[in-house]
Amino acid sequence: MSNQVSRVVGGRIRVLVADDHPVVRAGLAAVIAQEADLALVAEAENGARAVALFREHQPDVVLMDLRMPVIDGVEAIRTITAEFPTARILALTTYEGDGDIRRALEAGAQGYLLKDMLLTEVITAVRAVHRGERVIPTAVAVRLAEHPLGSDLTGREIEVLTLVARGLANKDVASVIGRADETVKVHLKNIFAKLSVTDRTEAVTVALARGLIHLD
Repeated sequence: MSNQVSRVVGGRIRVLVADDHPVVRAGLAAVIAQEADLALVAEAENGARAVALFREHQPDVVLMDLRMPVIDGVEAIRTITAEFPTARILALTTYEGDGDIRRALEAGAQGYLLKDMLLTEVITAVRAVHRGERVIPTAVAVRLAEHPLGSDLTGREIEVLTLVARGLANKDVASVIGRADETVKVHLKNIFAKLSVTDRTEAVTVALARGLIHLD
């Protein structure tokens, strides 16, 4: 199979919509159907299905929800772009934390849209990404600028803080990650410094707001 994504066929931009909410998919499908230059080629209800349908249809643009079952949108984006480097994907989500934004963009998304944006803006973004442009709305760009890359948590720190957010004490966190209590304390100290907080509760609150961790 070619590793190149097919482009416009019959003068229409072929779109794949991936979202686990049927109402969202239906709304996007209805708007796409009204546009003469767009065509909906497939709908996916989870990340794994999105990958499979991308391989089958090789659409021009993908609208990819980030929070989906089986595999999430970020992993689906990463899988698709590894196999199809020219894939053009727009992350579409209700989450606006800079952690979510960075993960989507680092995985290979060309843009990041919030679900509360007008559907007309989404359609405009689809056309822009198809032209090879990156789409980062002002509100999203501001969120990224507020938190420089140096403030990102490591994978281990995210794991530790997620466990803390679920109510585990340090000794229980240590048991889960297979490390000593003192190691957990060091991780928490680093987390507090990166998030500019002074305690566990504040760290969890900030991390959830920024999309660095999720509990669902």
